[in-house]
Amino acid sequence: MKIQDLIFGIVFLLITWKRNTKLAVLAGLSCLLLAMPLFKFWVFFTAERLVRYAAGFFLITIILFLIPERWK
Repeated sequence: MKIQDLIFGIVFLLITWKRNTKLAVLAGLSCLLLAMPLFKFWVFFTAERLVRYAAGFFLITIILFLIPERWK
């Protein structure tokens, strides 16, 4: 487990705990923006992880949108 995995886990848990969908989308988009130059410079391992992190943030956004307000 790398430091980037730990940072992702902490940020993911904080966003999930706060139930902030806007922040989750912003985190997902920033992961994608950070991954683009890494793909250009052929740093595929880190770029692939950033794309997976972005997918995780987008997935939690969708899940939070599907949970009714009374369950929050």
